[in-house]
Amino acid sequence: MKKLCKLSEKEIKHVIGIMSGTSLDGVDVALVKIEGNSTFTKINLLGFLEHPFPKGLKTMLLRNSVKESSNVEDLSQLNFLIPHVYFDAIKNLCNDLKFPLEDVDLIGSHGQTVQHLPEKKDYLGYKISSTLQIGDPAVLAKLSNIITVGDFRTGDIALGGEGAPLIPYFDYILFHSHQKNRALLNIGGISNFTILNKDKGLEDVLAFDTGPGNMLIDTLTKKLFGEEFDKDGDLARAGKFNEGLFNALKQKDDFIEKAPPKSTGREYYGEEFLNGLLESFKEVSKNDWLNTITKFTASAVYRNYEKFVMDETKIDELIVSGGGAKNIFLYECLSQEFGNSVELKVIDDIGISSDAKEAICFAVLANETISGNPTNIPRTTGASRPTVLGKICIP
Repeated sequence: MKKLCKLSEKEIKHVIGIMSGTSLDGVDVALVKIEGNSTFTKINLLGFLEHPFPKGLKTMLLRNSVKESSNVEDLSQLNFLIPHVYFDAIKNLCNDLKFPLEDVDLIGSHGQTVQHLPEKKDYLGYKISSTLQIGDPAVLAKLSNIITVGDFRTGDIALGGEGAPLIPYFDYILFHSHQKNRALLNIGGISNFTILNKDKGLEDVLAFDTGPGNMLIDTLTKKLFGEEFDKDGDLARAGKFNEGLFNALKQKDDFIEKAPPKSTGREYYGEEFLNGLLESFKEVSKNDWLNTITKFTASAVYRNYEKFVMDETKIDELIVSGGGAKNIFLYECLSQEFGNSVELKVIDDIGISSDAKEAICFAVLANETISGNPTNIPRTTGASRPTVLGKICIP
């Protein structure tokens, strides 16, 4: 406990941020020098690493993210295995940077989401919503001998929130401008928005999941082409738009039109989402399928902006991050949707690594937890009040 008290008073910290997202393509780990906290936070990214999952882990996570094929033994084992994978990633990054592991002050770990059920339902006489991120932070703290903060979603859900998105606080303290209205669009497995109005403060930030990101694109690319992802969107670009399929996708998708606060995940946009449509539109060529699903992904982002944001905040700038920022065809589709009145940028163009952004975010959130600062935004998540997020695990 003395170590924790001393850390909370430290002005400059070296913090590891680590996460593995819905794309299930490996571990993102960043080492960040953080000075101060809250709106006075200054960050310097010292290094970033994409650490691949060991063979078979993606398959096991997919299997145990759906109730039909999950089992409690696998979940228990994975809960302990993932911290070992994370610790390997941390050691590799520190070795690459020649940064002594013992000089790392803090770890912020998102964990791996296997279920996210933010909508309250009757369960044994109670109205319950829940979320489950495996990769126990206590295990990582013991392995690394470093104070670790994890399970960031849980506290918000306990207060009636969606537990997501988590990144708007980070977006506000780093990207809020008094000159222009900005939107931060992160395209991971799921796409999510943060809307930063130049005339409004942190409590007025609007953020929510807009619908699919890479998830449907990657699922189709794997299923139809045997590739893990559509590099640069070239496979989609080679196809043609199919209006009938597009309309069927819109009709099937209830999430896009749902009002925020809202969040979603693989439970909704997994392979099962596509199965019936693949059979109904089996005459559509593989490339046409991918072209249409990519345009559907972009249109979902714009539809959410049009329906839930535009009347309050007309954005001047859209800053795109996440793995989807590398899909050139998807980026072009977004540009067509938003038109000339909105300037599109990839986040790398303003000095933040698109690949590293979410890992950096969890380093910052861990620093806020240690500093005692609430980091949920009730307007965004629907929680009853602001709260400090995360569980602090002592080595």
